[in-house]
Amino acid sequence: MLTVASRLDVMRRLGKAMADPTRSHILLRLLDGPAYPAGLADEFGLTRQNVSNHLACLRDCGIVVAEPEGRQSRYEISDPLLAHALRELVSVVLEIDENASTHEPAVAEECC
Repeated sequence: MLTVASRLDVMRRLGKAMADPTRSHILLRLLDGPAYPAGLADEFGLTRQNVSNHLACLRDCGIVVAEPEGRQSRYEISDPLLAHALRELVSVVLEIDENASTHEPAVAEECC
C-alpha cells in the first residue's frame, strides 16, 4: 500500500514530467503507441539528442520504459494503468479563465 509520502512523490514526478511542453508532447504521442527516438525527433522537429534526454527523464521517473530492439530502443508508457490514467486526465474538460496567463517555461525544467 502506498503511503502519503510515496503518493506525493508520484504526483511530484508526474507533475514535473508533464510540466515540460516537449515531454508532454512525447507522452501524448506515446499514448497512441510505442515509438522510437529518431521517429519522435522527426515528428517534432527536434534533435535526436534532445528527444533522448527527454525520454531518459521520463524513463527515470518511471513513466516510460525502453524496450531494446537491436541497436535501437522502442519507448512506451510503462504501465497500461498509467496509460489509461493519462488518457482520462487529458480527456477531462477544464473551465479555463480566458484572461489567465498560459506561460510556458522557455527552458526545460529539471526532471524528476
